[in-house]
Amino acid sequence: MVNSKDNFLYPRGRYYGQVKPENLVFNSNLQEFAQKISYICNLETAGKIPPEDAYEQVKELWKSLKRSKRELGIGEDPFHNSDQ
Repeated sequence: MVNSKDNFLYPRGRYYGQVKPENLVFNSNLQEFAQKISYICNLETAGKIPPEDAYEQVKELWKSLKRSKRELGIGEDPFHNSDQ
C-alpha cells in the first residue's frame, strides 16, 4: 500500500479515457512528466537551479515523452489507410 507521503509527493489522477494498455502507460508517463516539470519550475523559481539548466531538463523530458508517444503508437490508427 502506498503511504500518504508518496501520495502527496507523487499524486496520480484517475484515468477516464479509452482503456487500452498503451493509453494507460502513456497516461502514467504524462502524469510523471507533469510532476517532474512542476518540480523543475519550482526549483528554478526558487533560484535553486539556473534557467538554462531548467530549460535543458524540460527539453529532455519533452523528448522522452514524445519518444514514449511514438513507441506506444498513441494517436495512430493502424487500420486507417490514407492512400484510399
